[in-house]
Amino acid sequence: MHQNTERNVIPAPKRQRLVAAMMASSFLLLSGCSIFSNKEEVKAPKVASAETLYNYGIDALHSKRYTLASGEFELLQQNYPYSGYVGNAELMEGYAYYLQGEYALSVQQLERYLLLHPTSPDAAYAYYLRALCYYEQIAEVQRDQQGTVEALNALEEVVTRFPQTAYARDAQLKIDLCRDHLAGKEMLVGRYYQQQHNYEAALGRYQRVVADFQTTNHVAEALERIVEVDLQLGMVDEARKATSVLGYNYPNSQWYRYSYNLLRNRNLLPGNSKAPGSGKRGFFGRAWHSVF
Repeated sequence: MHQNTERNVIPAPKRQRLVAAMMASSFLLLSGCSIFSNKEEVKAPKVASAETLYNYGIDALHSKRYTLASGEFELLQQNYPYSGYVGNAELMEGYAYYLQGEYALSVQQLERYLLLHPTSPDAAYAYYLRALCYYEQIAEVQRDQQGTVEALNALEEVVTRFPQTAYARDAQLKIDLCRDHLAGKEMLVGRYYQQQHNYEAALGRYQRVVADFQTTNHVAEALERIVEVDLQLGMVDEARKATSVLGYNYPNSQWYRYSYNLLRNRNLLPGNSKAPGSGKRGFFGRAWHSVF
């Protein structure tokens, strides 16, 4: 009996280690409770006021830190959705995206602003900035011109909605450039068709330039190309009419000289044809519909 009791007694060194382990476990348990308790007491960091966030965003714009600026304006909108600064923050966030070259994000933000504030005094600027986002993405004439069409539509909306503003005046200048770009694309495709001897397709492209883009710099060439194609197709009367319109409107141009020489070399010139450089440029449109 005495021997069994001795077997159940834990040696002193082991007993000391066991006690230490138990104390450590208790400490960790208490510490864990304290940690969890402290987590419940931690408060979220205080967000700056709406005015402060707005000013931070403006300062970031002035120092060309556009990503930071858009972040400040977004933070303001998230934390103070009913603040008087929200409208301006929405607009300036769109502007910050524009300056970053994030045109899709800028358009999205500006359209959101216009949806929420359609009668805002800054609506004209929002429409104009939205149009600029499309305008900045216009591709080279060799590429697809859907972006140019979108820019043209957005710019025309600025002119239609706000005709007496400086935004409309600048938009009109950019509209002319867009139209010139689209006409250039038509001419590029028309020349390709002509080189491939697809004269009917080429003629359609040139005629579209003459009909739809009359104020662009491509009209004189388009008329001369029409003369070339008409002669290829055996349509002599149409070639003479196109040359007549070209000579009336662009008498001193190289394109009229080319057309004049084409007809003269084939003995197809009408008797009343004027030589290149013999007259002043007329108003566009004389005998215009006779071209087609």
